Amino acid sequence: MLTTVEHTVRINGSSLTLKDVVDVARHGWKVEIDEGSMQVMQRTREYVEKLLREQRVVYGLTTGFGKFSDTFIPEEDAKVLQLNLIRSHACGIGQPFAVEVVRAIMLLRINAVAIGYSGIRPEVVSLMAEMLNRGVTPVIPEQGSLGASGDLAPLSHLALVIVGEGEAYFKGERLPGGEAMKRAGLTPIVLESKEGLALINGTQVMTAVGALACFDAERLADWADNAVALTAEALYGVRDAFDDRTHAIRPHKGQRASAARIRRLVAGSQLMTNQGERRVQDAYSLRCAPQVHGASRDAIAYVREKLEIEMNSATDNPLIFAEEDRVISGGNFHGQPIALAMDHLAIGAAELANIAERRIERLVNPHLNESLPPFLTANGGVESGFMIAQYAAASVVSENKSLAHPASVDSIPSSGNQEDHVSMGTIGARKARQIVDNAYNVLAIELLCGAQAADFRNPALLGEGTAWLYRQIRSNVSFVDRDRVLSGDFRTIAGWMKQVDSMIELEQMIGQLN
Repeated sequence: MLTTVEHTVRINGSSLTLKDVVDVARHGWKVEIDEGSMQVMQRTREYVEKLLREQRVVYGLTTGFGKFSDTFIPEEDAKVLQLNLIRSHACGIGQPFAVEVVRAIMLLRINAVAIGYSGIRPEVVSLMAEMLNRGVTPVIPEQGSLGASGDLAPLSHLALVIVGEGEAYFKGERLPGGEAMKRAGLTPIVLESKEGLALINGTQVMTAVGALACFDAERLADWADNAVALTAEALYGVRDAFDDRTHAIRPHKGQRASAARIRRLVAGSQLMTNQGERRVQDAYSLRCAPQVHGASRDAIAYVREKLEIEMNSATDNPLIFAEEDRVISGGNFHGQPIALAMDHLAIGAAELANIAERRIERLVNPHLNESLPPFLTANGGVESGFMIAQYAAASVVSENKSLAHPASVDSIPSSGNQEDHVSMGTIGARKARQIVDNAYNVLAIELLCGAQAADFRNPALLGEGTAWLYRQIRSNVSFVDRDRVLSGDFRTIAGWMKQVDSMIELEQMIGQLN
């Protein structure tokens, strides 16, 4: 949900972070374009106008697009060409992106052109910033991008509102684009040579979706460790598996971080056991949790690195090097770096859910749950308890396996075979986002099962961190003393897990543990 806070992110084309994207997209932070960037954009634009006066043949300035790149366009048709480009490319399909996603898209597009290689007038970029600051959010359909030449179709829907067409949300109402701009006190602009192309040629849609999904996935990895700590105590887990001596000699960063977090959470536990006390070793879903969670952590860290490079990159074509008197037609719009990263993110998040579902099964299965009541209900037979909760988890885990099939290995030629290899990166980003959301629901189920099991064991025996976790769960959802509809409980806990305040409080608590 978008909340409004009076803070500002300064845009200069080179220093945008994942947190900046989340702050603008979700928390209503405003944007301000650095004066130095405005000056660079102005100089580049002056060079573009020089090229136009000299009638040089330059792709996107004096030619058509795609297969029409060899068709010369006279100066008097330049403005018509830009408007036609936006209208003809606005071919989005399906449901619109959420407001937070579109705000992220707008921020990233502003930042990309603020680098100064796109040849767009500063006043166009300033208008986009004012749209963001005043809450004019274009309606952008989710489907229709091949991920090269960038996100042409969805970004065209953004550009439509800039010229007073299309649709936009304003103060919760879906309006014609021109009307939304009018109510916000903004005047649409007439695009000039190169500007239509500068607005739509790039990877900002896949990067925006991916950035928000990556941010959520980073916290998902923390919640996975939280959940396994509670589950391990409920099942009398063997603490030796989390000893740093094991992880230090296989020093993957994510693995060591997960093991350390679990150790801190269960510190002081009277439910964890020593090796050989009840059994020598646990099943993989407990014993190998640091290795599995850690691999996902490392995958997510890789994705963050690629996203933060991409969100501070010039992804237009052609690129204008005014100081060198050169215009270069290249392929920075190609989404392959993000496409591969999104497939990586999808698999990493899916694995966090996969192993969590196996732990849910161990908690509810009377053959595996160390004498807990079958399906975590005291009245088995008359009541089913958490039996179907495991079904629900298994269902979305299975769905994730289909969604995790990589999008980046697919390609369909387009534009008369001129664009004969595309990334499908936006499809990959959308799938990764869905998997992350699904994984939150699976972990919410595990946390509820873990809390239910703790009630049967005795919550007073929990570790310092898991005791805090248990109390927080119980402050949101009560003990299931008789059968009830559980879907609302899942939704409540998944929503609580995503709240920034809950995560900050949890991190502060864990930081105080030995």
